[in-house]
Amino acid sequence: MGKKVLFVNQEIKPYVPESEMSTFGYDLPTAMQGEGYEIRSFMPKWGNINERRGQLHEVIRLSGINVIIDDTDHPLIIKVASIPQTRIQVYFIDNEDYFQKRKMTQDEMGNDYPDNGERAIFFARGVLETVKKLRWAPDVIHCQGWMSAVVPFYVRTAYKDEPQFANTRIVTSIFSDQPHGDFGSKFKKSLEFREAKASMLKKYGDKFDFIELCKLAIDYSDGIVKTGPNVKQQIIDYAEAEGKPILLHPDTEKYGPAYKDFYEELINTGK
Repeated sequence: MGKKVLFVNQEIKPYVPESEMSTFGYDLPTAMQGEGYEIRSFMPKWGNINERRGQLHEVIRLSGINVIIDDTDHPLIIKVASIPQTRIQVYFIDNEDYFQKRKMTQDEMGNDYPDNGERAIFFARGVLETVKKLRWAPDVIHCQGWMSAVVPFYVRTAYKDEPQFANTRIVTSIFSDQPHGDFGSKFKKSLEFREAKASMLKKYGDKFDFIELCKLAIDYSDGIVKTGPNVKQQIIDYAEAEGKPILLHPDTEKYGPAYKDFYEELINTGK
């Protein structure tokens, strides 16, 4: 059996409109399946996803967990579908407050939702709790998009004693797409869960914006991918200063081998 890669995506086509991020969300898991990896893919169940057209259905045995953020219970709903052309299973993280009856990260007027930080926290914890229930131990967790950027922090803190993640290597892809503002003064406190404490976040600015979020993801990841020329150089410079291996996304249609080599290098380094 091939090694296992968990993709935590912000967007995946064809479920949401085509963009750089949704294209990566579709193409990269497909390429890595072609390289012999066993794939699971997650994304938020954005409110603009057509469930009937995408043939999503709820998985009752995986749903029903309450995720507590700021002392408020948020029920976790898990839906699943298979991308027809590839048969890759996609798990959707859903919740009435955070995802239903909304668009994606911005409202109809193009403004960021003010609770995007909490939505990212709910998404990250929903993914990790669901993977635990699946009893599936990924060799690599690959985070694509800023909505997945708190996953590395949680894996290395709140979930560090979970056997499924003990030997997992974490890769974060940095995109040019970013939120306009910051996540609010409560974001650090909202991140607290188990061993994940706000006191661990002192090195990051209190105005927790896209740059600080990327720094958090980089610090708790094992490898970084620069997806294209428009990624902020400040973020890549930070990753280099932290000594993180960096893969520049190859400018070729057949990029699977480059990612495979990157994954295997990280897996072997962790042994």
